[in-house]
Amino acid sequence: METAPLLEAIHATKVFGGGFLGKGAGTVALNNFSLRVDAEPPAITAIVGESGSGKTTLARLLLGLAAPTTGEVRYRGKDLRGLSREERRRFLRDVQVIFQDPYEVYNPFYKVDHVLSTPIAKFGLAKSKDEARALMEETLNAVGLRPEETLGRHPHQLSGGQRQRIMVARALLLQPRLIIADEPVSMVDASLRATILESLRQLHLRFGISIVYITHDLTTAYQIGHNIVVMYRGEVAEAGDVEPVVKTPRHPYTQLLIGSIPSADPNQPWQRHELPVDAAAPVATGAVGCKFAGRCPCEMPVCREAVPPLFRTESRQVAACFLYRDRPTLDGADLDRVMAVPASPPVHTLVAGG
Repeated sequence: METAPLLEAIHATKVFGGGFLGKGAGTVALNNFSLRVDAEPPAITAIVGESGSGKTTLARLLLGLAAPTTGEVRYRGKDLRGLSREERRRFLRDVQVIFQDPYEVYNPFYKVDHVLSTPIAKFGLAKSKDEARALMEETLNAVGLRPEETLGRHPHQLSGGQRQRIMVARALLLQPRLIIADEPVSMVDASLRATILESLRQLHLRFGISIVYITHDLTTAYQIGHNIVVMYRGEVAEAGDVEPVVKTPRHPYTQLLIGSIPSADPNQPWQRHELPVDAAAPVATGAVGCKFAGRCPCEMPVCREAVPPLFRTESRQVAACFLYRDRPTLDGADLDRVMAVPASPPVHTLVAGG
């Protein structure tokens, strides 16, 4: 008997607006999106896209902070909307989140200890104050922070990188199976990004925690991810193993994203590719055709007439583009196999513009 996934989005669509009682055209933030996160083996899945691609909407659905308009989000086989109180408590331990802005999470009137002591008390993780203190110190050490330089301070006394790593420590406290990291390094200095990303990688390697890493930055997605989903206006443009998707992208949108990354090699001129301005209105319900058609350098008549399915361009790579209409299309089960993680996934180092 197959074990139910830890967390799974099944044909999830999220529509905002739509007029009185939902009648009329609404704005489609996420359309027919499916993603499976198995309990084993743990994996790091990067969700990449520019602003308005549906990344944050997806995070909110996976966390149960919003419900899909159609489709489901299931935790261990059960719709999040139907969880019992005990199942909900288990979900809150198994699935943790690290938000983009570390400033918003802190109450400036409390010392940072409060961020760690609250989940310890709520979930009964320690039997005494001394045990709670020891647990906080152990967890801070695990994310590269020195307790004597962290505990007892107010948020404004710590750097943005320290505050964000405390949020990583808070997530680790509950020993989750999955961390959803929504743009966790976008508001810290470039010098600190590698430190925070390495903290996330170590959580994965040392504690077997899966990570859904949501970002607009292809470079960090490549550095940390095992597989990747490139999103455009609420839909999957390309997906698969991070290596072929980044090194040999098939979808024109992914190709333009890769081409827009400056090269760090002074001997390799930057072949700058700018994405055309997206002047189109937000996608309305009932819209047909490829959503990238108006910006695509490879646009064909069929792109305006039908929504492209996912075509299997390689064994572990798919693209929603009619350029590959001679290739086989995929269903949900096939996509799960494409996104499957090898037993020993490699560590990637991106050479920009390569």
